[in-house]
Amino acid sequence: MTVPVSGGVPERVGSAPDGTPVHRWVLERAGVRVRVLDYGGILQSVEIPDRDGALANVVLGFDDVAGYIDCPSPYFGALIGRYANRIGGGTFTLDGRTYRLPRNNGSNCLHGGERGFDKRVWDAKPVADGHGVRLSLVSPDGEEGFPGRLEVSATYTLDAAGSLRIDYRAVTDAPTVVNLTNHSYWNLGGAGSGRAGGHLLRIAAGHLTPLDGDSVPTGAPAPVGGTRFDFREPREVGSGYDHNFVLDHGGSVGSVDAVAAQLYDPVSGRLLTVATTEPGIQLYTGDHFDAGPFGPCEGIALETQHFPDSPNRPDFPSTVLRPGEKFTSATTYGFSTAE
Repeated sequence: MTVPVSGGVPERVGSAPDGTPVHRWVLERAGVRVRVLDYGGILQSVEIPDRDGALANVVLGFDDVAGYIDCPSPYFGALIGRYANRIGGGTFTLDGRTYRLPRNNGSNCLHGGERGFDKRVWDAKPVADGHGVRLSLVSPDGEEGFPGRLEVSATYTLDAAGSLRIDYRAVTDAPTVVNLTNHSYWNLGGAGSGRAGGHLLRIAAGHLTPLDGDSVPTGAPAPVGGTRFDFREPREVGSGYDHNFVLDHGGSVGSVDAVAAQLYDPVSGRLLTVATTEPGIQLYTGDHFDAGPFGPCEGIALETQHFPDSPNRPDFPSTVLRPGEKFTSATTYGFSTAE
């Protein structure tokens, strides 16, 4: 069945590897146009104007579903779960029981394992006001080694000002760990316009989690002052980052008013403002991937999330979800221009 969304209908655009149909939903409001796939919950495109009013898509991705399936996993635009980022050693202990997960990133479990939420076809339904789509799925007990039957939803909504909001929800029937995010790569000059290292970035974070050689936190958050990780004032992004920043607001379940990061392209004048309820944001400059038409550093990922390896770090904000509790998280992406 096709259901109108923002004046259109979800369009079948291909099939998942198992033959499940894949559809694309188009949201349009206040001069912003967003395309979302039910495969992987992928944010396929975000078209916004530059300072002269010219539209361009500012997230990296592919024109067809096959591109995402065949690409060597940079997670373009996808919803990530059960656990975004890394779990060190591919193992964690919860309530005295040890769980072993796929090691798909050296010795670590990354982004939910071999077949995370980015490789699932989600159920999709329009939200009541017609300016959003709610994606949902059920992850069975034991999937990729994680305990508990997890019911998850992620709702993409465009507000009256054209800001994109993602609301995440999850419940479980057994104790488990949850960390959800969206893995879009932003290039405010337009996807395919070249390297994004010249963008100016501000991150509202005075600390980050220092990492070992396997990109797993080594200890307590460290101050960014006097280091290349200090983005408290806007400066060029450059390259060489795949790090979690500890946001100054510390995470807030009730509000997404606190700005986590701003990314600005001086050439186009486009400005991206990210606000979130999450306590951390992962800056990834994509230095090493060569994916389809895109080379290293052509997009900048700003992944709002809990900290890497939190299930093994009781001193970090907890990612444990228990029966009777509800995981909630929200992130907004605001679009504007500046001189």
